[in-house]
Amino acid sequence: MATINCTINGKAKTFEADPEMPLLWALRDTLGLTGTKYGCGIAQCGACTVHLNDEAVRSCVTKVSRANEQKVVTIEGLSANADHPLQLAWQEVDVPQCGYCQGGQIMSAAVLLRENPNPSDEDINAAMSGNICRCGTYLRIREAIHLAAKLKQNTGK
Repeated sequence: MATINCTINGKAKTFEADPEMPLLWALRDTLGLTGTKYGCGIAQCGACTVHLNDEAVRSCVTKVSRANEQKVVTIEGLSANADHPLQLAWQEVDVPQCGYCQGGQIMSAAVLLRENPNPSDEDINAAMSGNICRCGTYLRIREAIHLAAKLKQNTGK
């Protein structure tokens, strides 16, 4: 066991964990942050995407030791009031069908919009290609990302 000190969703956290444990299980089982989902366990589906120092990572294969002394943001911490432009756009476009993958989709899209505030369809397709939606909501996801880009430009968030 190791002591892990990190900032999760803007709050300092200290907890004990096996340093080899996937970050996903520390978030879900140790810290009770269940918005990050387990999908495949091999970094292929994107359901477990979180931000580690502002970079999208697959928490199912990221060792919790990598988060030590680092900043982690989960879907719960993307915004205080679910008012991030992506969250608003997701609601406006009615993206989710089953919703299971959507936290990971939004977290990947947040990095895309931070790096490219006005992405083309091709940019979105490339950035989101690692996130699988079993319900096939890809067209609505892309529409919501375009809407979120406009909302971000209008609100400055």
